[in-house]
Amino acid sequence: MLAVGAGAPAHASDDRYADAVAHTWRLADEVPADPGALQRELVRHATLAANGHNTQPWRFRSRWGGIDVEPDLARRTPVVDPDDHHLWASLGCATENLVQAALAFGRHAAARVDGSGVRIELEPTAPKRCALFEAIAQRQSTRAAYDGRSLAPDELRALERAAAADDVQTVVMTERRRIEQVRDFVVAANSAQIADPAFIAELERWIRFSADEALAQRDGLFARSSGNPTMPRWLGSAVFRLFFTAGRENDKIASQMRSSAGVAVFAANRADASGWFAAGRACERFLLQAAALDVRTAFVNQPVEVAAVRAQFARAIGLGERRPDLIVRFGRAPRLPPSLRRPVDAVMMS
Repeated sequence: MLAVGAGAPAHASDDRYADAVAHTWRLADEVPADPGALQRELVRHATLAANGHNTQPWRFRSRWGGIDVEPDLARRTPVVDPDDHHLWASLGCATENLVQAALAFGRHAAARVDGSGVRIELEPTAPKRCALFEAIAQRQSTRAAYDGRSLAPDELRALERAAAADDVQTVVMTERRRIEQVRDFVVAANSAQIADPAFIAELERWIRFSADEALAQRDGLFARSSGNPTMPRWLGSAVFRLFFTAGRENDKIASQMRSSAGVAVFAANRADASGWFAAGRACERFLLQAAALDVRTAFVNQPVEVAAVRAQFARAIGLGERRPDLIVRFGRAPRLPPSLRRPVDAVMMS
């Protein structure tokens, strides 16, 4: 496959990418009658969940009466996520999508962390297509400036209700002073990350600079999904290394935070795999509810990822010694081109 800029017309890649997006980001037209086909559709909806760097670090195993989810350790990001915290949160996000899809398909899904993976039991129930299910195909991480408008009180209450969980605390901040406080921690952590060559190298490996590259890999961070121009990898890598600097990125972060209606922080009761999984589930419900309200979201997890900043951030926002798990900014803005997902066959285990 030729890269854009190396002989292939740009519009050809654009058309193929648009077709792939339409095929990827869709809800099931009907509930499959065959149990195996139904489970495959549940897995497909699960893969549309939020996840770190769009690494899609999951594998699914279909069995009688349920589905098991395991971490795909080949898709770890050991620099930004050395303890697999984001990986387990990503499994939580995927599981929550599956739970919502199961209910729409007439199945009650009960999920728990079981050893080194997640066990999901499926039982028949009355089908119910709720707003969170309907939003699965609309949710995206919109890494752009928002319009700066506040959300209505009832919208904020809906977001908080969606995220509510006994084992996860959600802190929603809409006061400008508190958003600026979070911004300062994001900038400080971002500066530390960009000063680390290993972080830069790992991030670059997961960027898909062209539509052709994104179509071939169907994972990673597509440049256009972040509002950046597309280009072949040889050029994209050079431009990335030249322009991805702390000063430029921190200015962008400051602008994006100023444009946001608020910030939500998720912190589980337990600082282990089961807690991170629970935080991912609560966060995904928040993201789906935001999408249902036509509200955009994006992760600003830098203060979680830099250990030297994490404890200070937790104390500053009132979490005390509790570890913050995920940080999301939210607000209204136009949609950006969605990222892609690998096909079900690529994530299913035999």
